[in-house]
Amino acid sequence: MARMHTRRKGKSCSKRPMISENPSWVPLNATEIEDLVAKLAKDGLVSAKIGLVLRDQYGVPSVKLATGKTVTQIMDEKGVKPSLPEDLSNLMRRAISLNVHLKDNRGDISNKRGLNLIEAKIRRLERYYKRNGVLPADWKYSLSNAELMLK
Repeated sequence: MARMHTRRKGKSCSKRPMISENPSWVPLNATEIEDLVAKLAKDGLVSAKIGLVLRDQYGVPSVKLATGKTVTQIMDEKGVKPSLPEDLSNLMRRAISLNVHLKDNRGDISNKRGLNLIEAKIRRLERYYKRNGVLPADWKYSLSNAELMLK
């Protein structure tokens, strides 16, 4: 798949093996995994980090195969889901840091374009999440509000 804002081709990467059931060597059962997800989320980790910790430290290759639910679904059930979706908050953090850079380096034209592209992605995600009911209809992105929401 091609990139959206550049003329390069997509990145080649390794693929997860096609397995349809939880391996027998996984040391934890489904309830223990759900409790760990809730505990790690309360500690302030985002869902991607939780998946990495479960894989690297606890030997759980796939939370979805082990429990039948994704990490974000488990976080939602336990009531520890963050207010903003993870991909949107990551893009907002990138926009904030790029804006800080542009305040110091006003002549950096290529990064001005990069900020415009990031903000376009944020607005596209905003429309998507409003359409699917994840964000309220009156939620609006602005750089100053993003700094207040994330800090």
